[in-house]
Amino acid sequence: MSTSGTPRRPTIMEVARLAGVSHQTVSRYLRSEGGLKESTRERVGAAVRELGYRPNLIARSMRTRRTGRLAVLLPGLGSFSPDRMLVGAIAAARAAGFAVEVQSVDGGSGARAERVLELADSGQVEGILSLAPVVHEGDRMPAGEVPVVVCAGYDDQMRGIGELADGSVVADLVAGLAAVGHRRFLHVSGSLRFASARGRKETFLRTVERLGLESHGVVDGDWSAESGRDAVRSLAEDSGVTAVIAANDVVAAGVVRGALERGWGVPDDLSVTGWDNNPVGAYLSPALTTVDVDRERLGRDAMERLVASVRGTEPALSDGPLNRIVWRESTGPAPLRPR
Repeated sequence: MSTSGTPRRPTIMEVARLAGVSHQTVSRYLRSEGGLKESTRERVGAAVRELGYRPNLIARSMRTRRTGRLAVLLPGLGSFSPDRMLVGAIAAARAAGFAVEVQSVDGGSGARAERVLELADSGQVEGILSLAPVVHEGDRMPAGEVPVVVCAGYDDQMRGIGELADGSVVADLVAGLAAVGHRRFLHVSGSLRFASARGRKETFLRTVERLGLESHGVVDGDWSAESGRDAVRSLAEDSGVTAVIAANDVVAAGVVRGALERGWGVPDDLSVTGWDNNPVGAYLSPALTTVDVDRERLGRDAMERLVASVRGTEPALSDGPLNRIVWRESTGPAPLRPR
């Protein structure tokens, strides 16, 4: 501890001594340069964690003209927030030794483009990640020493686009329920102003037709529990619907409530699926079948691409699907005698 009472920061030389390597090797490890043996990387990593070592960004900037900082740009925040994407992006940046500055920019893609230019010219950051589209006017975009990565997961109204609007997993939900005897389905959509809601609706209709199943139709909802509850309460007693594909977990919770109010068991009389894997869904009774969307992975992969651009290396991107069905208690075999 220093004489002022503030804990002294461990140094790169102390990391090197603990790991039994040179300080140059530690520097190469911190810059994620290749050429190090896996055993060496493990020893240095263990020493960094044991000592709680963090690079001195100010000193490094003075020596290398690097700031050790990255910027993440968001559209103006409303009722929807890309918090899980941010978690993944920030974790990836910190693991690579960077600090992150997050900025919310009002005014649409043009305003974000202007902010990108300002940050690129400022010398304050080494790279810029935008989690919403950046549309620039003219022929000037940041280039050269300040890489820019655009991961357009959201539009200006924070509505999911791109991979977040992929509704293809609805086909797997319908097929999975058909495999246990369900033949007549209802879909309660989200607001069709969202590309994600439109994608899920379109996939539902195509899949029901492709598999030779029956659709009781689509109720155009608004992402609310009320829309799910009202959709079920309006079903005729002899509708024959045994499965409801809800736009998200909130809508699905409303569907379950509507079924219970009518004296229908879930899943004995009606199977229900949601989307988003809201943590509370696992604790409902019955626990809610849902689709887990790995938003952290989207943010992490986008940041990995940015870090790789900054360092001139290849990004280590994730494998596997973005969306994954989590089958739980709210779905089961079709009733032997539908209502």
